[in-house]
Amino acid sequence: MPITDDLHRFTALSARLTGFDVVALEATGLTEVYRAVAAERLGAERYARLLRELGEPDDAMDGELREAAQAVTYLWYTGSWPGPPPTVVSPRAYAEGLVWKAAGLKAPATDPGGYGSWGEARDRSGRGDGGEESGR
Repeated sequence: MPITDDLHRFTALSARLTGFDVVALEATGLTEVYRAVAAERLGAERYARLLRELGEPDDAMDGELREAAQAVTYLWYTGSWPGPPPTVVSPRAYAEGLVWKAAGLKAPATDPGGYGSWGEARDRSGRGDGGEESGR
């Protein structure tokens, strides 16, 4: 996908809001998806204002701009758009949520072991067959 100026500005803004660098955000594969979600949910005018006016989040910004910045941050960390109820963008967005990366974890039910894998004893013998001898 071509990198547009709008996508570049959105990604740079997102890096400032989330504390993750541009490379980490792009590695999620969701920058364009999140840009589209933010533009749709905020509306053209508020989205353009967010990109134009938000250099650094601070106490001086007005409530509308602060709310927009918080919504974009929430989107990156949770993979969902805030609101009653929050709207999950996609299963991939949930799995790529920055909350998991910040905690150094995998999102529950997204590990290759599948649902419930966290409740099974890990095979520490190196055999990989899940046998009774776990090397403990």
